[in-house]
Amino acid sequence: MNDILPDQTPLWQWLEGHVRTVLDSYGYREIRMPLVEATELFKRSIGEVTDIVEKEMYTFDDRNGDSLTLRPEGTASCVRAGEQHGLLYNQVQRLWYAGPMFRHERPQAGRYRQFHQIGVETFGMAGPDIDAEVILMTARLWQALGLADKVSLELNSLGDSDDRRRYREALVAYLESHRDALDEDSIRRLEKNPLRILDSKDPGTREVLAGAPSLSEYLGDESRTHFQQLCTMLDDAGVAYTLNPALVRGLDYYGKTVFEWVTDALGAQGTVCAGGRYDGLVEQLGGRATPAVGFAMGIERLVLLLEQAPPELPSAADIYIVAPEQAGAALVLAESLRDSLPGVRVQCHCGGGSFKSQMKKADKSGARLALLLGSEELAENSVTVKPLRGEGEQQRIARDELPAALQSRLQG
Repeated sequence: MNDILPDQTPLWQWLEGHVRTVLDSYGYREIRMPLVEATELFKRSIGEVTDIVEKEMYTFDDRNGDSLTLRPEGTASCVRAGEQHGLLYNQVQRLWYAGPMFRHERPQAGRYRQFHQIGVETFGMAGPDIDAEVILMTARLWQALGLADKVSLELNSLGDSDDRRRYREALVAYLESHRDALDEDSIRRLEKNPLRILDSKDPGTREVLAGAPSLSEYLGDESRTHFQQLCTMLDDAGVAYTLNPALVRGLDYYGKTVFEWVTDALGAQGTVCAGGRYDGLVEQLGGRATPAVGFAMGIERLVLLLEQAPPELPSAADIYIVAPEQAGAALVLAESLRDSLPGVRVQCHCGGGSFKSQMKKADKSGARLALLLGSEELAENSVTVKPLRGEGEQQRIARDELPAALQSRLQG
């Protein structure tokens, strides 16, 4: 787990602000869920025979003996909240959330045990058009963040439950015939969750999988049509993608469309955004059958990408007030400017120090203007305005003319 320090948070805020703007432009609404949920929620949604549930969740018993878990992902929590508060049945919802998730896994570039995600979940829409919309929305987001040339889209269909049942039978039969070459985890999953074996990173198992039957061969007419229509919509919108038949989601509740935005700009290829359709999850968690599709993106990895060519970020202040012997008057001036110039960031020097040391701090703050308030200015009811960035002359300005003069300089 790691701290995000004050010199790092401006980039996070910039990223989060752009995400919020894009999501707002599509009519998505924010939902905020608790960090802690009943452990059973994740066992039922993610699946007990998964690395997340078996190895990675932070689970503990509270004082009442209830088993609780720090949320490892947001989808199950969002479904639980929607079902609990009557937001899902016979309704259309476009929701998003942001915040920390928790998994005890080996840290690597852009991945921590407390990590941050932005997630989108939609409910009540069964057609491929909403699948296309969430993918188009992520494509627009990469444009807004300046990352469009660093990520690429991979796409696949997992079919519906009947398609996967037929495929599962064929896959198990094939893997059983190569059982001796499989790793221990894959053998253990062969009975309970064979599709998860497709995720295996073991070299021997990967070699066996190279000859395995493909899920695409087992798609029924409905799943095939759904996927073809989605691809046509993406083609019409000019979104490039690669079909990846090996792409499966790491969670049990996905079906039909699955997608990932991947990058090789962080070394080995990594996923920065992943999602898909999960029509069975609401019913799996006790609600009425509800079509759903969504995605989640890791903020840490997006920040790493942005740091390779950082955007221009605002400084901590627009105006810095220097007043070595007039601290009280400087505070009053700062409050007056905040009243008359909403949105302008005014930082007032506190803690004393010489004029020279205060000017150094003014320059270090990144402010465009320093306001100098000494005994002469106080006597004349004026303030000296000194540019710290770019061109311009130092000028003494009457207090009643100061807001307009500052506004003009800051806009110039």
